[in-house]
Amino acid sequence: MEIIRGLHNITARHKGCVLTIGTFDGLHHGHQMLLSHLKAKSEELNYPNLLVTFEPQPREYFQGAVVPARLTRFREKVTILRGLALDRLLCIPFNERTRIIPAKDVIEGLLVNTLDVQYLVVGDDFQFGEGARGNYEMLKEAGDRFGFGVSHMGTLKFEHGRISSSRIRDALSLGDFDLAEKLLGRPYFIMGRVVYGRQLGRQLGVPTA
Repeated sequence: MEIIRGLHNITARHKGCVLTIGTFDGLHHGHQMLLSHLKAKSEELNYPNLLVTFEPQPREYFQGAVVPARLTRFREKVTILRGLALDRLLCIPFNERTRIIPAKDVIEGLLVNTLDVQYLVVGDDFQFGEGARGNYEMLKEAGDRFGFGVSHMGTLKFEHGRISSSRIRDALSLGDFDLAEKLLGRPYFIMGRVVYGRQLGRQLGVPTA
């Protein structure tokens, strides 16, 4: 999987793609269903698939310290996406400049002119652009105008509830790792870096890091 950091690294060879866009926190079963559809469309149309995401997540930008904890940090997200065999990941910085881009400019500037999108797959609750004014209906109208296809994935449910990042977060906060695993489609994990300490444990016969 190719990782593209920032729009300034988009080149001519990146134009023409089957695309999805969102935060994809957790990359749970619902996300995986959407990405399976993305890959199928990519193969059908013979264009590379591309996932567009943001760092920090828009919610983190707006809510700051009170934002709920992530299920997956960027490095963990990359690891999972590589396992799902996506072609490309584009990470766009979310800042004040990004925040004020009108929805129509996201469509014309990013999707059409920069990426030359051929087909777009989004979630059923997808919103975009300044003030989250862009929605699926706007994308459908733009697709008819600019010549790209658009589809959205319906809600995936498990045990009478919607599979969502917030539901998984709630399950983890209650210690219900079994439910979290079922919603995620894999065991929950956190990646970290081993930091060497003073190695006193070795002197006690109990080596750690």
